[in-house]
Amino acid sequence: MLDQTIKEIRSEIDALLPTITTNDQLEQFRITYLSRSGRIASLYESLKSVPKEQKPQFGQLINAIKQETESRFESVKTTLQSSTTRQASDVDLTLPGRMLPKGTRHPITRTMEEMKNIFVSMGFGIVYGPEIEDEYHNFEALNFAKNHPARDMQDTFFVKEDVVLRTHTTPVQIRVMKNRPLPLRVIMPGRVYRNEAVSARSNYFFHQVDGLYVDTNVSFADLKGTLVTFAKNFYGNDIKYRFRPSYFPFTEPSLEMDITCFLCKGKGCRICKHTGWLEVLGAGMVHPNVLRNCGHDPEKYSGYAFGMGVDRISLLRYGIDDIRIFFENDVRFLNQF
Repeated sequence: MLDQTIKEIRSEIDALLPTITTNDQLEQFRITYLSRSGRIASLYESLKSVPKEQKPQFGQLINAIKQETESRFESVKTTLQSSTTRQASDVDLTLPGRMLPKGTRHPITRTMEEMKNIFVSMGFGIVYGPEIEDEYHNFEALNFAKNHPARDMQDTFFVKEDVVLRTHTTPVQIRVMKNRPLPLRVIMPGRVYRNEAVSARSNYFFHQVDGLYVDTNVSFADLKGTLVTFAKNFYGNDIKYRFRPSYFPFTEPSLEMDITCFLCKGKGCRICKHTGWLEVLGAGMVHPNVLRNCGHDPEKYSGYAFGMGVDRISLLRYGIDDIRIFFENDVRFLNQF
């Protein structure tokens, strides 16, 4: 009797498995034949009524049909999964490709390149330096004493003791004056970092372009001539400009340069705080202590240095009112330029 039941179940499985084409049908097959209450499990219950001497023989038959059915079940399951995967990954090669969005050159990149081109045309070379600096190059060699109050002007990120993220590109001046022979006429563009609150007008990293000229008989008039030539090339010949006394530890005397606001043409607006003037850079004659720190005799050599922020100039030039937009990597923003 039990052997007849086994034959019937085997025949049912042989007939049913080849007809399964969906996951739902396969699951129904599993419930009917392979679940704990399925037909194969019921064979083990029937084994209890078989005479003792016949149990090994029928036990082997039941185990065989169970293992065979499980193997064939997994095979059908794998076939169905492969078929589903192929259908999901089918690609119609006749369809046109999807174009990826493209940006353009970043406004800060545009501004930086224009600045570099102007200074190169004036005879300046370009050098770069590390963004992770030691305190000596970032402060001490530039005439910042350990407890100098001017250090409070620059909120510094410390990587570890005596190692900082540079707060300006001016440390490159020290590296250049120590490693290259005089005379020197170079600019130093790059990114700098300060621990400042992020707002529409400031960020904890930004870009600067520093400049340096060291030779014999370099004068304050040379500095002013260079700055005026740059300003007229960059902002236009019709601008007005003025110089104001200022203070930087690494230059003496020091100045700041203002130009007429190119948005309101000097009439006064929100951007220039209704003064008609915009500050565009700081500069001065290289401090004698800085020359000495680099191994040069200040009685023989003199020089001038200047520095300007690129991000703020880009904001004004392109009429952008939030500096954070520069660094959001939004293609829609870049496409406007």
